[in-house]
Amino acid sequence: FADGDIDQLDLLSQSEFRLLSRDLGAALSYKAITPAEPLGITGFDFGLEVVNTRLEHGDLLDRASSDDVSDNLFLPRLHLHKGLPGGVDLGAFYSAVPGSNIAFWGAEARYAFLKGGTLSPALSLRGTFSRLSGVDQLDVDTTGLELSISKGFANFTPYAGLGRVWVRSTPNAGSLEDEDFSAEKYFLGAHLNFGIFNMDLDGDRTGDTTSYSLTFGWRF
Repeated sequence: FADGDIDQLDLLSQSEFRLLSRDLGAALSYKAITPAEPLGITGFDFGLEVVNTRLEHGDLLDRASSDDVSDNLFLPRLHLHKGLPGGVDLGAFYSAVPGSNIAFWGAEARYAFLKGGTLSPALSLRGTFSRLSGVDQLDVDTTGLELSISKGFANFTPYAGLGRVWVRSTPNAGSLEDEDFSAEKYFLGAHLNFGIFNMDLDGDRTGDTTSYSLTFGWRF
């Protein structure tokens, strides 16, 4: 995303704003990028990740921005997950796009009703929230509910999940009206643990929009 602020939203029609909102809702929605197994009461996970979202309607983001932008939206993020008693984890992230007024944050609460073991997988239910900030002409909020499963094999833990994301996109420019919609979500990833250091690779499909993520972090 090259030096472009979202500051020309009034150039879009309502139907174009709806399509752009679907792309942004998918890109900005919460992505946990972590296995289903809980961290435990003493555990935490801190890291840096890059999420690359291929926009279905990148030309509309280009028109709504003050400079040329790419169809690929790269989102750097910092995240922190903390384990609590009873298989509960809390998490949060913050992201700001260099050269743009796009910034957003999110949070999650996750409950592992199966913690996983040598022979059994972990299963967890996650509730999520994210919010766009920094863009005067646009407010975007997302909420989500998803079920995930993972199974560890030595230092390799594949995981997968599905859920639904609800998006509310509120324009503050021209005569555009709010857009409210929901989309199905599917994701597949792998967690690699190298002692304290860890890495995650993740693919996410929300509606018609696909994102790929790479995370480097520390997990205790």
